Amino acid sequence: MNRKTRLIVASTAALAVFALTGFQIARKAPVGDPVVEGFRRSTVASVSDAMDQVMGQRGFMSHDMLPRIAGKVVGRARTALVRPAPPEQATPALAVKHSVEMLEDAKSGEVGVIVMENGLDVAAIGGLMATVAKSRGMAGMILDGGVRDQAEIRALGLPVYSRSISPSTAVGRYATVGRDIEVDCAGVKVRPGDIIVAGEDGVVVVPKEREKDVLAKSQEIDERESKMVPFIKQYRSLTKAIAIFNRI
Repeated sequence: MNRKTRLIVASTAALAVFALTGFQIARKAPVGDPVVEGFRRSTVASVSDAMDQVMGQRGFMSHDMLPRIAGKVVGRARTALVRPAPPEQATPALAVKHSVEMLEDAKSGEVGVIVMENGLDVAAIGGLMATVAKSRGMAGMILDGGVRDQAEIRALGLPVYSRSISPSTAVGRYATVGRDIEVDCAGVKVRPGDIIVAGEDGVVVVPKEREKDVLAKSQEIDERESKMVPFIKQYRSLTKAIAIFNRI
């Protein structure tokens, strides 16, 4: 093999390695949001308490926001607002326009928040919209309104929290008025990008501008409680634990 041939072979091999390396880098999974990951390791109750202490205001949604399709949900909010409308304005397209646009624009891991104003007797989503959310990799749905097609959504494995269950459609009754805007969901303000933490204990919203402060306090609460449990087991006294750890 002469010098020219060796150079060609070496160059070809180098290009192959570079191309392979570049392909592997391109295919590498994106780094997760560290704040979201931190909240995922905390508990709903600790996050709620942290909101009380850091913000001086409630972050938890109303008691009737319940897990209809169970599963922990942690992620950044995407929002849609739906209001009552006359039948001519509540066509199949207009009844879900902004809700569907929000779902179809969602990134993996985001949480859909749909508010149906005075809509506890109307389903905010059913199986078709849930299929879109699942296909987009959304973490779950939070609905100030109803949900229907629960068996279908359960089969999808998409966690859904809602204030009610209803078989009724929004078509002919409601029309969407906006997406990715501030909404009042079950007693708490939610804006796009705010952190949603939901589980068996309920749903908590963390404002994005204070998320790191709330996360740090939540982690502090978790750590304190982890020390309290063995203390209570050893001394069989919650009173002593409260006196020492100043926590209940």
